[in-house]
Amino acid sequence: MTADIGTSSPLLSLLLWLPVAGAVLCFASYRSAVLARWVALATALLVLLLSLACLTCPAGPDGWMLLTDRSWIEAFGIRYSLGMDGISLLLVILTAFLQLVAVLISWDQEKYPALLFGLLLLLEAGIIGVFLALDLVLFYLLWELMLIPTFFLIGIWGYRRRVYAAVKFFLFTLAGSLCMLLAIISLYLLHGEQTGSYTFALAALKQTQLGFGQEMLFYLCFMAAFAVKIPLFPFHSWLPDAHTEAPVAGSIDLAGLLLKTGVYGMIRFAFPLFPRAAEQSLPVLAVLALFGIFYAAWIAYLQTDIKRIVAYSSISHLGFVVLGLVAWGQTAWEGSLLLMVNHGVTTGALFIAIALVQKRTGTRELPKLGGLWKSQPNLSAFFLLFSLASLGLPGLANFAGEILVLIGTFGSHPLWAVIAVGGVLFSAVYTLRMVQCTIWGPSCEPFDRQDLGRREWLVLIPLAVLVVLLGCYPQPLLDPLQLPVSLLLRSGGLP
Repeated sequence: MTADIGTSSPLLSLLLWLPVAGAVLCFASYRSAVLARWVALATALLVLLLSLACLTCPAGPDGWMLLTDRSWIEAFGIRYSLGMDGISLLLVILTAFLQLVAVLISWDQEKYPALLFGLLLLLEAGIIGVFLALDLVLFYLLWELMLIPTFFLIGIWGYRRRVYAAVKFFLFTLAGSLCMLLAIISLYLLHGEQTGSYTFALAALKQTQLGFGQEMLFYLCFMAAFAVKIPLFPFHSWLPDAHTEAPVAGSIDLAGLLLKTGVYGMIRFAFPLFPRAAEQSLPVLAVLALFGIFYAAWIAYLQTDIKRIVAYSSISHLGFVVLGLVAWGQTAWEGSLLLMVNHGVTTGALFIAIALVQKRTGTRELPKLGGLWKSQPNLSAFFLLFSLASLGLPGLANFAGEILVLIGTFGSHPLWAVIAVGGVLFSAVYTLRMVQCTIWGPSCEPFDRQDLGRREWLVLIPLAVLVVLLGCYPQPLLDPLQLPVSLLLRSGGLP
């Protein structure tokens, strides 16, 4: 492929293909729900251990910790090319951890359990592959792979309007993906005409000479796919419906992982491939990010379904992430990437707490909830902790990322940062209202008065520990980001 990719590691292929193998075994175990559950748990645990093992791999001067590159379809210049730097390392670990949580929280699922666990593992393979792929065809295939299991997770195990939500999610993301596919093919042909070498390798395509009009057109096509997936205002309308109707595992994957693939696509592909177009788009992206922060926060305040509140809050939080990226500085980028990881943990935890509240009360509607602390004190304590982390309380997970985004943005664009601070206040308003109406006030009559069970403790305690650790000591996550962020800012498309 390229001269800068010369080493090979089986770890990356194991991270990609082990979940696929686990999914096949789950599908084959359709007659035994017990076997499918344990296969899914063992696979998810093994993938997490493999991802943690990558922490021991040192980064080279080019930022890569692990690389795998070999010819795949030579006639078309398509390569099986995977790479892991500090950014993809954190996102792969986050994926492995949240999928393990998703398997555990879905343990009692009685409707097609083998199919459910197989799809969860297939989705894990697609997400990990997106974070590792360095060939554009491989990236596109894995990007589309994420779409299929997510569609079925929502459409089969979702709530009352699940089919509508699944179709809406499918159409939005497919439309964006097709735009990206057209740009990939056009870029491939142009590069081949210029150099005589037809390839989909990212490093080679970055050297393609483009006129400004061509560059802007291709950039917009790529951004159509990424803006939908983030989702960036005004491409967000699929997300609240998908979250509301998805089962808890689907919500964990949507908020914790799928939204991050859009941001990752921006920094790994769109910005480095089309730097001049990216430079021209930064003010527009900043306006959309700021508008999204306030618009989503306002709509979240108007909601009565606590799942929709958290769904809109995700749009608002991802607005902070995009704002940090368009500020284009080391601190702001590190803050954005840290906030991505922290948001994945806190929002995933919050969706689990909401699912447990619904399981005990039979509702997610604020007017029908209240006084949960009296009957479910342990569950209420976790709900309170994850809610406070979500609003960015100092000492809890989201705070560290948000404050770095604001500091980094203030250094280059003070007005953007000042405006964004208002979004933090909005977040506090709708989150505290949700907490007050759920765990305090007049008591609702729970269906089930039992507080947390053993498996629920097993799921919630690690999430709670992470929420506190990431808030008090985020440095272990910031260290792997410094070199790749610096390299991307200096040579990966610096405007």
